[in-house]
Amino acid sequence: MDDIKARKSGHLAIVGAGCGVQSTRDGGFDAVRFLHNALPELSFDTIDMQTTFLGRRLSAPLMVSAMTGGTPEAAAINLAIAEACGALGLGLAVGSQRIALEGRGAGGLGRELRAQAPAVPILGNLGAVQLRLGMGPDEARRAVEMLEADALMLHLNPLQEAIQPGGDRDFSDLLTRIEALARALPVPLGVKEVGAGLSAPVARRLLDAGVTILDVAGVGGTSWARVEAERGDDRLRRIATPFFDWGIPTAEALTAVAPLMRPGTVLIASGGIRHGLDVARALRLGADLAGQAAAALPAAREGAAALAAHLSEAIEQLRIAMFCTGSRDLAALRRAALAE
Repeated sequence: MDDIKARKSGHLAIVGAGCGVQSTRDGGFDAVRFLHNALPELSFDTIDMQTTFLGRRLSAPLMVSAMTGGTPEAAAINLAIAEACGALGLGLAVGSQRIALEGRGAGGLGRELRAQAPAVPILGNLGAVQLRLGMGPDEARRAVEMLEADALMLHLNPLQEAIQPGGDRDFSDLLTRIEALARALPVPLGVKEVGAGLSAPVARRLLDAGVTILDVAGVGGTSWARVEAERGDDRLRRIATPFFDWGIPTAEALTAVAPLMRPGTVLIASGGIRHGLDVARALRLGADLAGQAAAALPAAREGAAALAAHLSEAIEQLRIAMFCTGSRDLAALRRAALAE
């Protein structure tokens, strides 16, 4: 358990220092260019960015994505995230609850988050591979209950586990376990990658298994191959280096997965969401929501006020993009013309 906590603390330090970013590839959003509308025929102040997620109202289609959990620093970060998201009316997802479940303590992942954010969606988080390692529906329900969460996300991270010393590398028969959990869980089940993207074939299999929330979490933000290399010795760095930019850029993953989504399912774009214009681009490519993780981490480490200021800037940028495309609401933004 101490090893896991040390690893989580190391991850925070590396990502917070900016040492885990993709080296040569971005999320692909700069290639998505809106056609400027010089005559928008609407008032900036009346633009409606509201949406609904998991039966709760959001002020904008933005959430703080899963980052960390289980350590003292993670507890402070998650509390700041909950306070900022609760104040702004945005969703939040916690990092892995494995430590909290195995250590028989909340580890900063308890109902204090719901107390700070009583009206917004909160998403729990477990590693999908843990379904092969002793965790099942009972543990998943506990993960939901400890947060009063609205949904549970399972994260898929085969690249990270393959590179990480002592990683959990047996991903066999996971889909059948995911399908069983989707049937047993009293809240919606989602699946996310952690920075290498979801492909269309994988997304289709997950939807067929009963998963109702997909977070493509593509290339463009944090490279967990790079993060693990930063923690390792020279041999590990040599092994990890070719994989620093491995995966599917977020914009490409959205384009591939969006046509597969079904009524009642939700598509989240994370991985390289830098600002509010990227949020607008992600929605135009088919996402229902966009999530920030690494880009929000420095502010989250400063506290709730700093994070709220950071997120408010992203919301203002989204409003500007909507104004300059003549989009009075999110439905209109999803139809906004793109430059050729």
